[in-house]
Amino acid sequence: MSSRDGPDRTIFNVSPHDGGWAVEHEGLFSDHSRDKEVAKAAANKRARASQDAGRPCKVLVWGEY
Repeated sequence: MSSRDGPDRTIFNVSPHDGGWAVEHEGLFSDHSRDKEVAKAAANKRARASQDAGRPCKVLVWGEY
Protein backbone atom coordinates (compact mmCIF):
# COMPACT_ATOMS: atom_id res chain seq x y z
CA MET A 1 0.00 0.00 0.00
CA SER A 2 1.37 3.40 -0.87
CA SER A 3 1.39 6.24 1.63
CA ARG A 4 -1.06 8.03 -0.62
CA ASP A 5 -3.69 5.34 0.01
CA GLY A 6 -3.51 5.72 3.76
CA PRO A 7 -4.66 3.13 6.26
CA ASP A 8 -8.34 4.11 6.15
CA ARG A 9 -8.85 3.86 2.39
CA THR A 10 -11.41 1.24 1.37
CA ILE A 11 -10.14 -0.96 -1.47
CA PHE A 12 -12.42 -2.81 -3.88
CA ASN A 13 -10.58 -5.36 -6.05
CA VAL A 14 -12.03 -6.70 -9.30
CA SER A 15 -10.40 -10.06 -9.90
CA PRO A 16 -10.95 -13.47 -11.48
CA HIS A 17 -13.03 -15.72 -9.24
CA ASP A 18 -14.79 -19.06 -9.82
CA GLY A 19 -14.50 -18.93 -13.59
CA GLY A 20 -15.70 -15.34 -13.86
CA TRP A 21 -15.09 -12.02 -12.16
CA ALA A 22 -16.01 -10.68 -8.74
CA VAL A 23 -15.53 -7.73 -6.44
CA GLU A 24 -13.37 -8.54 -3.42
CA HIS A 25 -13.48 -6.39 -0.30
CA GLU A 26 -11.87 -7.42 2.98
CA GLY A 27 -11.60 -11.04 1.84
CA LEU A 28 -15.25 -11.39 0.82
CA PHE A 29 -16.32 -11.80 -2.80
CA SER A 30 -19.53 -10.30 -4.17
CA ASP A 31 -21.09 -9.19 -7.45
CA HIS A 32 -19.98 -12.30 -9.36
CA SER A 33 -20.24 -12.06 -13.14
CA ARG A 34 -18.91 -13.78 -16.24
CA ASP A 35 -18.31 -10.29 -17.67
CA LYS A 36 -15.36 -8.27 -16.33
CA GLU A 37 -17.06 -4.97 -17.25
CA VAL A 38 -20.12 -5.87 -15.16
CA ALA A 39 -17.91 -6.59 -12.15
CA LYS A 40 -16.05 -3.30 -12.70
CA ALA A 41 -19.35 -1.41 -12.79
CA ALA A 42 -20.41 -3.08 -9.53
CA ALA A 43 -17.09 -2.15 -7.88
CA ASN A 44 -17.47 1.45 -9.00
CA LYS A 45 -21.02 1.54 -7.63
CA ARG A 46 -19.76 0.26 -4.27
CA ALA A 47 -16.93 2.82 -4.36
CA ARG A 48 -19.37 5.66 -5.06
CA ALA A 49 -21.50 4.59 -2.07
CA SER A 50 -18.37 4.50 0.09
CA GLN A 51 -17.34 7.98 -1.04
CA ASP A 52 -20.86 9.32 -0.51
CA ALA A 53 -20.65 7.98 3.06
CA GLY A 54 -17.41 9.94 3.57
CA ARG A 55 -14.97 7.03 3.31
CA PRO A 56 -12.13 7.39 0.79
CA CYS A 57 -11.80 4.40 -1.49
CA LYS A 58 -10.09 2.96 -4.51
CA VAL A 59 -11.02 0.39 -7.18
CA LEU A 60 -8.25 -1.89 -8.41
CA VAL A 61 -8.79 -4.09 -11.47
CA TRP A 62 -6.68 -7.22 -11.95
CA GLY A 63 -4.46 -6.88 -15.01
CA GLU A 64 -5.07 -3.15 -15.48
CA TYR A 65 -3.00 -0.16 -14.42
